[in-house]
Amino acid sequence: MSVMVKSEGVHKSYGSVEVLKGIDLEVRKGEVFCLIGPSGSGKSTFLRCINHLEKINAGRLYVDGELVGYRQKGDKLYELKDSEVALQRRDIGMVFQRFNLFPHMTAAENVMEAPIQVKGVSKAAAKERAHHLLERVGLGDKARNYPAQLSGGQQQRVAIARALAMDPKLMLFDEPTSALDPELVGDVLDVMRDLAESGMTMVVVTHEMGFAREVGDNLVFMDGGVVVESGDPREVLNNPRHERTQSFLSKVL
Repeated sequence: MSVMVKSEGVHKSYGSVEVLKGIDLEVRKGEVFCLIGPSGSGKSTFLRCINHLEKINAGRLYVDGELVGYRQKGDKLYELKDSEVALQRRDIGMVFQRFNLFPHMTAAENVMEAPIQVKGVSKAAAKERAHHLLERVGLGDKARNYPAQLSGGQQQRVAIARALAMDPKLMLFDEPTSALDPELVGDVLDVMRDLAESGMTMVVVTHEMGFAREVGDNLVFMDGGVVVESGDPREVLNNPRHERTQSFLSKVL
């Protein structure tokens, strides 16, 4: 199975604070890769580095064999222009903790916007695809609703449909359920399960240990900007080897 995301010695600092201290990991194509750990451990920062929303200070990040955010000449790295980074991002869908929908657009219009603006898809084709994707996330009857008329869980499912509208080869989820009421979490996780079954490569920062155990192919526990432990999710969650992992899981499981 080929590699979709490869991280080699990735470092990220904000001023004098080092948030990522040399992250090495690989995400294979078709894999659901879960990142867990306490707040401030660097999980979300790492996720944002994958599509160059955050610029790394050292190391290399590759998506589907392509260096993210930079071009290498000899031993030197040169940062890509914004337009070139935008081209790379087209293939990477991102779903945030806060849904970031356009409030003045309907659910369907939110899903249609990027394919029309970025890919030059015709309005008719984008509309048809938007309706199909809203059906897929269980919101076929909400196409004309504005975000304010939808629950948090429904808005998050629109956000997932919006990310899928660009036909990404990789989906990044940054704690997609943490802003939701508990009874709305299940609907979003169901959509993510369906995506996993369809073979989508997913990197998921999550607090949902049940989802990680059931759907994840690989699990990484991060703390203090490093990978503390990784492996099969069931193995890590049931028999954590590292003391720090044991301590964290004793509080969340």
